[in-house]
This record gives sequence, structure tokens and C-alpha cells, in this order.
Amino acid sequence: MKHKRRPMRAGLVAAGISILAGAALAGSEPVKFPTLPKGYLPPGSLDAARVVPPAPSDGDPRDQVDRQVFQSTRALKDSERWKLATRDVDMMPSGMMSAFSCAVGVKMTPQNAPKLNAVMLRVLGDSMVANESAKHHFKRLRPFQVAQGEICQPTAQVAGSFDYPSGHTVWGWSWALVLAELAPDRATEILSRGRAYGQSRAVCGAHNASAVEAGGMVAAATNATLHGSAEFRADMDAARAELASLRQSGEKPPACEAEAALIAQSAY
Repeated sequence: MKHKRRPMRAGLVAAGISILAGAALAGSEPVKFPTLPKGYLPPGSLDAARVVPPAPSDGDPRDQVDRQVFQSTRALKDSERWKLATRDVDMMPSGMMSAFSCAVGVKMTPQNAPKLNAVMLRVLGDSMVANESAKHHFKRLRPFQVAQGEICQPTAQVAGSFDYPSGHTVWGWSWALVLAELAPDRATEILSRGRAYGQSRAVCGAHNASAVEAGGMVAAATNATLHGSAEFRADMDAARAELASLRQSGEKPPACEAEAALIAQSAY
């Protein structure tokens, strides 16, 4: 049975504008993202809809896996993993730096790492343009729009935007890939946290597992393309020096053992 496509209510991402995900419905506020500056890449540099596999079709094997993951992860509600997924909804710079502080080994904030913050906003400007184009190409419904089940955030925050690929996952993997390059001695911890950040979207129930996988591909494709930009490479050098200095003198984040244990295994 084919499911009726719902119209897109959120604005298409473009460099230099504020992004809103979902519709502001009946007293619910959409998820707010930072205003993204112009990215590093010329328009049309990456066609993500041709990079990722086509979205699953209703009833095919990948779609069946998506339904199974959605149903099985509803049992995680109120668990510590569910709480982490709920924290991972926050995509503002302060939230992202907090999410990756344990992995990097130092408490990061937009105030103590402004060069890192600046390069990440431009990276995200590129990756989200690519991802939103793919979302509009595939127009796949989110899992809670097909089957019943609670999710870890108000449904109105995300019901107005499409599922595939997952923008949150693009966001998290973009941070992970940049940070792993800036602090390669912490690459294992950083990339493990990036994987967990993406899986949080399936744990939350806001995205299908296939959308999480596709989001990682979009982030990786964008990151690879960005290395052709001399401006990007120069900004990365500045961010690398800034992060190295912060790691020598900065504050260590708390409760890292608990987080490490939580993300050590796959959530589904």
C-alpha cells in the first residue's frame, strides 16, 4: 500500500538563512537551528540524491528493516539511551560541542572554540543544502507517520519535514568527521560518538534506520568534496591550532565514563 506524501512545511535550506525543521503547529515550536553562513562550495557542487541509495519503497526489504527497528526501539523509552537521544535533539553549537566534548577529551563551547564553531557552521551550510535537496527528491515519510509509536520529541517539531536522509545525522557526522581530522588521536572516540548521534534519531523514532545510514553518506560526501577548497583547508588549520591549545589548557568534561559505556554498542 502506498502512503500519501505529506507536503513539505519547512523552508528549504539555503546558505545564509535560518533553518527551521518541522511545522509550528498548535502551540508546538519547530526545532531551531543556528543561522548558517554561506558554505565553502559553489552551488550545485554535490547532488546528494545521486550519492545515496534510493529511499526504500513501501514493503521492500529495506523498508521492512526500518519498520522492525522503529518497533523494537520503542522499548527503549525512558531508558538512559532514550535520554541520550533526547539530548541529541539539540543541534545548536553549544549542544553539539557538549555532545562531542567527552569524545574529544575537553569541554568545548562556542566561546572557547570560536574558530571551530565558525568552520562548522560553514561546513553545515554546505552539507545541509545537499541534504535538503535529497529530502525533497525522495519525499519519504518519517516512521511515526507510518506506524504508531512515541518519539523522544514533540512530533510537530519534525512532522513537516521529510525522513530521508536524516538531517540530524548529517549534522552529527559532519561534526564527527571534522573533529576526527582536527584531533586524530581521538578519532575512535569521536567517530563512535558520531555513529551514536546518528543512531539517536532511530532511537528517538524521528527517523528510519535507512535515513540514518544515508545521512552519514551525505556528510562523508560533503566532507570529501570540501577538501578541494583551499579556504576550507586554511580554516581547518586555524581550527586545529585552536583545538590543540584548548586541549592543553581546557577543562575536562564530566561523566565521560557513563557516556562511553552507553554508546559502546549499537542501539539497534
